[in-house]
Amino acid sequence: MSSSATWRFPRPFWTANGVELFERAAYYGTFISLALYLTRVVGFTDVQTGWIAGTFAAVLYFAPSFAGAVADAIGFKRALILAFTLLALGYSSLGAVPTRPTAILSLTLIMAGGAFVKPVISGTVARSSDEVNRARAFSIFYQVVNIGSFSGKALAKPLRTGIGLESIHYASAGFALLALTVVLLLYREPAGQGTSRPPAEVLRGLVKVLGNGRFMALLIIVGGFWAIQQQLYATLPKYVLRVVGEGAAPEWYANINPLVVVLLVVPITQAVRRLLPVTSIAIALGIIPVAALLMGLSPALGGPVHIAGLALHPVTVTMVGGIGLQGLAECFLSPRFLEFTSKQAPPGETGLYMGYSYLTSFFGNILGFGLSGYLLERWCPDPAAQAPAVQAAWKTAIEAGTPLPEAWAHAHLIWYVFAGVGAVAFVALLVFRAVTAALDRGEGSPPAPSFGPADAR
Repeated sequence: MSSSATWRFPRPFWTANGVELFERAAYYGTFISLALYLTRVVGFTDVQTGWIAGTFAAVLYFAPSFAGAVADAIGFKRALILAFTLLALGYSSLGAVPTRPTAILSLTLIMAGGAFVKPVISGTVARSSDEVNRARAFSIFYQVVNIGSFSGKALAKPLRTGIGLESIHYASAGFALLALTVVLLLYREPAGQGTSRPPAEVLRGLVKVLGNGRFMALLIIVGGFWAIQQQLYATLPKYVLRVVGEGAAPEWYANINPLVVVLLVVPITQAVRRLLPVTSIAIALGIIPVAALLMGLSPALGGPVHIAGLALHPVTVTMVGGIGLQGLAECFLSPRFLEFTSKQAPPGETGLYMGYSYLTSFFGNILGFGLSGYLLERWCPDPAAQAPAVQAAWKTAIEAGTPLPEAWAHAHLIWYVFAGVGAVAFVALLVFRAVTAALDRGEGSPPAPSFGPADAR
C-alpha cells in the first residue's frame, strides 16, 4: 500500500464496493416497500407490521458484531457466499409465498444474510487501505452505499405500480444473485488480519456496554433522531398512498434524503469542523423535529401548490421539504457522532464502545416502527380495512381532490407526534451534556467542553 495519499486501491476494494452497491439496492428496494407489502399482501395489521418491520431492521443493526466474528473464522469469501445465498432465498421466498409464517421466515433469512455483509465489506475496505488512505476509502464506500440506496428506491416505484409489490422482492433477489456471481468470480480475500473478536468476547463486551449508564443514555437520545429518520420506511409509504392516492411516489420522495446527503455531507462536515462534535449533534437534533413538523403542515397549504407551472399536491410539497431537512440534519449528525461517542468511552475501551455505536439505530428502529403502527391505525388507517361505504367515500375524495373522510382527516397529526419525539431528544441531549459535565467536575475531571468552537479550549 502506498505511503502517500491516493485514490488507487487493490481489486478486492473495488469488488467489495460493487457487491455493496448490489446489496444496498436489494435492501432498500425491499425496505421502502416492506410495510406496504406486509399489510396489503401478507395481511398483517399496521401495528403488527410496525413491530415486525422494526424488529427486522433493528436486528440487522445488532447482529453484525456476532456475524463479523464468524466471518473472520470462516473467511470473508465464504461468508459472502453464505450471505448472498441466504439473501437470494429470503427475498425470493418473500415475494413468492406471501403468507404470515413464510414472511417471518423470509425476513429471518434476509436478516441472517444481511448480518454478514456489513462487517465483511467494511472489513475488506479497511484491509484494502492504510492509515493514509483509509478516509478516502471509506468516503468511496459511503458514496456507494447511498448510490445503492437511491437506485433501489427509484426502481421500487415503477415495479410497484407496473407489476406489483411482489416484483420488488424478485428484483432484490436478482440483485443478490448478481452480487453472489461477482463474489464467486471476482472476489479475492484481502490481505491483513481480521479485527473481529470471538463471539463469547463480543457478548461480554455487549454486557459491559449495556452496564454503562452514560453511554446508553447517549445512544437512546440519538436513537430519537433515527426513530424519525426511519419514518421514511415505516410511515411515509402508507401515509402518502392513503392521503394522496395510488399515483403518488413515496419511494421517490424518500430518495430526497440520500440525494441531499450525497450532495451536502462533505461541505457541511468541512464547515462545522471547528465545532465540537456535541454541537454538530445538537444542530442535527434541533433540525429533525422541525423536519417532522414540516411534513405535517400540508393542511395549512389548502389546495394544490403551484410551482414553475406545476400544480403540486400539498403533501408532496411538505414531504419534499421535510425529507430534505432530514437529509440536512443527517449531514450534521453522522460524521461527528462517532467522534463524540469515542469521547464517552472509558480509557482503553474506545474500540469496544465504537463497535456498539450502531445501537442508536437499533433503538431508533424499535421506537420508530413500533410507534408508527399505532399512529397509522389511529389517524391514517388502511382503507381496505374499512366498511364499504367508508372505502367508497375515501376513493371518491382521492379522485376528486376533496377533503378526506373523518377517518383520515387528522392523518397529519402523526408527524406532530414525531416532531415531539425529536424535541424530547433535543432537550434530552442538552440535559445529558449538562449532567455529564457536572459529574465530570465533581469527580475532579477537567471541565467538559462547551458547545463552542473546538479550538476555544
